[in-house]
Amino acid sequence: MRVQEEQEAREQMPDTLTAKGRAPAKDGLSTKNRPTAKNSPATKDGLTAKGRATRARIVEGAAEVLRERGVGFTTLDDIRDRTATSKSQLFHYFPDGKDELLLAVAQFEADRVLEDQQPHLGRLDSWESWHLWRDTLVERYERQGDHCPLGSLFLQVGRSRPGARAIVTELLRQWQEQLARGIRALQSNGLTSPTLDPDRAAAALLAGIQGGVTMMMSTGDSTHLRAALDVGIENLGTTGSGDGGGRA
Repeated sequence: MRVQEEQEAREQMPDTLTAKGRAPAKDGLSTKNRPTAKNSPATKDGLTAKGRATRARIVEGAAEVLRERGVGFTTLDDIRDRTATSKSQLFHYFPDGKDELLLAVAQFEADRVLEDQQPHLGRLDSWESWHLWRDTLVERYERQGDHCPLGSLFLQVGRSRPGARAIVTELLRQWQEQLARGIRALQSNGLTSPTLDPDRAAAALLAGIQGGVTMMMSTGDSTHLRAALDVGIENLGTTGSGDGGGRA
């Protein structure tokens, strides 16, 4: 049975992540109409706790390989070797093939962007905490260098695809929301003006961060990212009644 499963899965899923198609299933059903664990009434996502853990392990392992080798040089066999899974397992957890797997990894990388800024991003209630967050963010992107795993994945999948666009939109929404929450905390502590619009200020700061990261990836220099963060934080402080957002 295992040999038969491997043979069927080999025909149903491409060997490389850069392949554009997949042969139709042997039973004549498209992957769109094929019954899968996704639409099982057993649980919300159709997976048991063990199944969710296995899927998460595959996604995390795939993310590691893609970071090391890049999307264009990674095959499904590379991911299988890293995660110790069969092709039939990959097809079970990602029935739509490579694009579904890549989108899952993109979501993992998007979540990592916010996780890497913690705990400081969630505690922006003092100037010290803002500067700790600033240093953590700069260090993160300097460590990442000119390779953006999330950007590479969207380049392969297609940034305009609804799934990809939703991941980016939600990432930026959560990021801006946490910055705005931090600005409100400063207002509550009397450290910045109560008339400041937290959402607008957070949007401007986030735009500066994104621009700084883009320039850093092009030049290998974090100067613009540092400037965007420093000026953004200083501008918050100049309207407050506290000691300001500049460093001592």
